[in-house]
Amino acid sequence: MIDIVCCPTPFLVGLLSSSLPKLKELPVEEALMVNLGSDRFIRQMDDEDTLLPRKLQAALEQALERKNELINQDSDSDSDDECNTLNGLVSEVFIRFFVETVGHYSLFLTQNEKGERAFQREAFRKSVASKSIRRFLEVFMESQMFAGFIQDRELRKCRAKGLFEQRVEQYLEELPDTEQSGVNKFLRGLGEENLQKYF
Repeated sequence: MIDIVCCPTPFLVGLLSSSLPKLKELPVEEALMVNLGSDRFIRQMDDEDTLLPRKLQAALEQALERKNELINQDSDSDSDDECNTLNGLVSEVFIRFFVETVGHYSLFLTQNEKGERAFQREAFRKSVASKSIRRFLEVFMESQMFAGFIQDRELRKCRAKGLFEQRVEQYLEELPDTEQSGVNKFLRGLGEENLQKYF
């Protein structure tokens, strides 16, 4: 795997710690490197503390802390049910994070006279009231992840709705009523009914 770490495309890759000396010699650009064995950064980009909106980051961390509660409850159990529970919790937390940041995207997909869908990028970004989320969107909208996400939505016809699309629909239905922001809105959106099924 060490041969691909200099690749300019985004990826998540795992290497054995024995490869670390060779990795440090490679001309790796714009990469965050973490030693998962020691929970320490090997290399940072120095924007990690400023990239995510603080309130959403705090909510994300608070929701993920519940993962530890689950682990402590069933510390003797390594069952598939426990693994599925943890996976479900983590999935819900990250889906809600993305719903809070980009869940309004469909309001900015317009159709031209040829029937082609086009995304109104700047109007999408400016529609967010929070300055910190707008700053995050400025960076995120330049990523390949976001470009692929929007391209898929522009080309999408009537495809089955996945979990993200279902959560976006719920979010958009509640949007006019939501005056809360930050941690409380995030946790409320995560839904006690979604979290309680994990406890």
